[in-house]
This record gives sequence, C-alpha cells and structure tokens, in this order.
Amino acid sequence: MNDSTEKQGSWWNRLTGGLKRTSGAIGQAISDLVMRGPLSPERIVEIEETLIRADLGVDVAARMATIMGEGRYRNLDEASAVLIAEVEKVLTPVAMPLAVTGAKPFVILVVGVNGSGKTTTIGKLAARFRAEGKSVMLAAGDTFRAAAVEQLKIWGSRVGAPVIAREQGADAAGLAFDALQVAKTQGADVLLIDTAGRLQNRTELMDELQKIVRVMKKVDAAVPHAVLLVLDATVGQNGLEQARVFTEVVDVTGVVLTKLDGTAKGGIVIAVQRKLGIPVKLVGLGEGPDDLAPFEPSAFVEALLGSDG
Repeated sequence: MNDSTEKQGSWWNRLTGGLKRTSGAIGQAISDLVMRGPLSPERIVEIEETLIRADLGVDVAARMATIMGEGRYRNLDEASAVLIAEVEKVLTPVAMPLAVTGAKPFVILVVGVNGSGKTTTIGKLAARFRAEGKSVMLAAGDTFRAAAVEQLKIWGSRVGAPVIAREQGADAAGLAFDALQVAKTQGADVLLIDTAGRLQNRTELMDELQKIVRVMKKVDAAVPHAVLLVLDATVGQNGLEQARVFTEVVDVTGVVLTKLDGTAKGGIVIAVQRKLGIPVKLVGLGEGPDDLAPFEPSAFVEALLGSDG
C-alpha cells in the first residue's frame, strides 16, 4: 500500500468515525423499522424524524421517508441502499471541486463565523496549493482578532506563503486592496483573503464584506474569483442560518465543511445544498495540512448513512 492509499484509508476511517453518531442512529432506526415488517405510516414518520435529527432538513427528510415507505425491503442493506442512492441524487449534481484556473492571481475570499475553522482552512488551502507548485499569498483580513492574524502568520511561515497584515483594527478593505496589488505585482498564483466573522455585529460585518469586494473590484473587476463559506459541521441547523446571512451579502460559490472528525451530524451538507443551492467544495477533518479533501458525495453519504462502504 503506497502513501496515497494509506492516507486515503486513514481519511475515510476518520470521516466514518466523525459521523458515527448519525450513521448509528439512522442505521438503528431503519433496522428497527425493517425488522418490524411492512412500513406503516407511523413508521415512515419515525424515519422522517430520525433524518430530521440528523440535520438533513425537513423537506429532504420528508422526501426520503416517503420514498422509503414506497418500498418493500427484505433486509437492512436493501433499505439502506435505497436511502443512500436517493441522498446521492441530491448531492452529486453539485459536487464541483475547487478549481484554480485562468486568472493570476486567483483570488479566494474566505468567509464564515468566528470559530468555524476559517483561518485554519485558509492555512490548509495554502498548503495544498503550495504542494501543487503554486505561489500563494495570504491576506489577514480579520483585522480585529490579533489571534487570527498570528495564526495566519504561523501558517504562512509553515507553508512558505507571505502574509499581508496590518495593525489590529486596521481597515480590512484597504488591506485586501493592498494585498491584491502586491499579489499582482509579485505574480502570485493564488491570493487567499481571511475575513472577520462577527455575526453578532451583523450589519457592521456585512458592510465590511461588501466594502472588501467593492474596493478589490477597483483593481480587478473579476475578483473575487471564488467565495468560500466555512461551516462548522457540529453546529447543525445553525449552520444553515449562518449560510443564509452570508449569501445575502456576498456571492458564495462554495462551502467548506469543517470539524467532521468531531461529533458532527453532517446532514447539514444536504440541507445547505437543498435550501441555498451552494455546492460543497471541500471537507475538513482536523488541524493538519493534509486534513482537507475534495467533497466526494458517494463516500460522504456512505459514511453518513452507515454503509460499510
């Protein structure tokens, strides 16, 4: 077994472990219902409630429960296979990897609430791009949090990416403007921009994000080329509300789902896609540079829904 295969196997094991609480609950519920014979309306409601608790969202849970109720299953594997296939149908059409193409620098604006793993995600993305041979520049746009700036500097030092930073409390839009000009001058392949995530000051935060986009467009009307929303998988339906707030202000092009190695339910991926139509680009499992991977619907759904895959 080569290093790549070993990493993939380890990653799969951790993903399955992170989603074990959800997969166990769903698997047990379906097993109980199948073992008790034909699915009555009451049992279909039980399946629906289990899927709602897994954060799949009310509309998706209702649809899945109805489909389950239309079948006749001889065993758990047969019932699970139907559920897995239906959830894959929801996710597969929008599973688009993050592609850095064309523009130089390719500008990625990263948004999300404080504590979601935003700055760590930027560091891991930087490591990923550097491993691909790309030159990367980081902009510490969360200027109100000294810890975020320091964390980004540590990542920059670790992966060999210069960090554009200013004093605490500096204007984030001005910093983004300067960073884009420097990245263009130095010929960087990728510019990753961190942002603040203070939802409790919603109006102030949203004004700041809009200003960042507006001033960067003075340098290049095409930027940002991607806007990634980082969501903590452990927060459940709160993540859906977070996503809605950010999409009201910036054109979010993809979601990064973090902390799937914890006690995540994970069904929020499906709810975000169904409610907001935003594709999941990447999933994160930990703090290390290699703990970020492209979102693969089949592997994710098998881990979420309890298949032995």
